[in-house]
Amino acid sequence: MSHSSGTDMALNFSTASLHTWNGVSLLLIIFVTWIISGMSQAKSKIERLLICWWALTGLIHVFQEGYYVFTPDLFNDNSPNFMAEIWKEYSKGDSRYATRHTSVLGIESVASIVLGPLSLLAAYAVAKQKSYRYIFQFAISIAQLYGTIQYFLTAFLEGDNFASSRYYYYSYYVGQK
Repeated sequence: MSHSSGTDMALNFSTASLHTWNGVSLLLIIFVTWIISGMSQAKSKIERLLICWWALTGLIHVFQEGYYVFTPDLFNDNSPNFMAEIWKEYSKGDSRYATRHTSVLGIESVASIVLGPLSLLAAYAVAKQKSYRYIFQFAISIAQLYGTIQYFLTAFLEGDNFASSRYYYYSYYVGQK
């Protein structure tokens, strides 16, 4: 495994601290969403899990992926910005992020601008038992599947050689998509 230029930037946070704080943030979102989803009308555990899933997915798309899309110079940022650090770390598994490859930027743009808000709306629709909740969940899932196929297919067609090591390839590139 070799990688393209742009993935050797220095991190201001350790990998362990990035994973810890990112994990704690995600768990906090799930916990708060779970509590809020149980406060109103009676919902099944499945409905509450769906609300948590769509809220978490929506927030990741809007904030984490949105940060990548709308901050083109994030890889040049040497300040200890947590969001920039997450992307610097993730680019070790897929250097196309560091080079702002058009296919990755396109996929992330759709995810942050379209799928993120729709996922949050799906969480709301499930919570309020709106009639359109099923079609939203289905449409978002199909769009996410299409984006995932496009993500891996473009990498495959270009040689699938974007990770700095096998560890990052399997833990970030394969494991997190």
